[in-house]
Amino acid sequence: MMYDAFLLLGRSSDTELYPAPRFVTHIDDQAIRALTKYYSQALPLSKTHGVAILDMCSSWVSHYPAGYKQEKIVGMGMNEDELKKNPVLTEYVVQDLNLNPKLPFDDNTFDVITNVVSVDYLMKPMDVFEEMRRILETSGLAIMSFSNCCFWTKGISIWTSNRDADHACIVGAYFHYAGGFEPPELYQSSNPGQTDPMYIVCSRKKIA
Repeated sequence: MMYDAFLLLGRSSDTELYPAPRFVTHIDDQAIRALTKYYSQALPLSKTHGVAILDMCSSWVSHYPAGYKQEKIVGMGMNEDELKKNPVLTEYVVQDLNLNPKLPFDDNTFDVITNVVSVDYLMKPMDVFEEMRRILETSGLAIMSFSNCCFWTKGISIWTSNRDADHACIVGAYFHYAGGFEPPELYQSSNPGQTDPMYIVCSRKKIA
């Protein structure tokens, strides 16, 4: 069932927004540094045997620490040209999660899932978060990061009608109602009026 809260303000599809690559960053340098610093502490050490990471809603850059590598880092995004340019990815999948929220991976596949400034565009967030739970390893970590800006006509109604603090609660609620996740945690780095804020809501898959 589709609720008004998860409808887009604009009428065009995501596919129409992403036909051409956008080799830009959507947050400023200080917000990127804050996110990369968090990743440096939260992600498994580079080149750890057997680690698999999914960068959901990925593009030409993932903001992982410089030189970061794992045996398997899968990018899932909307534009193939962008994904091909991303140096950290070992493979990629082109998929519109608003059309098909089913993730094409086996159960218990990934140690970490990251999503940068795109959780606000998910029209079927509960389906996506339930899928994230399915494909995460036990105790696997999901990291959702966002700022205070988005493509206004592409943000879902519940996002564009609320403020930053509410956005953190919304993402936390996705984890809670998807079930099977530990209580989410919030990290933030902001300098009001001077830089883009960076908010990170993360949770681990519960041990069964």
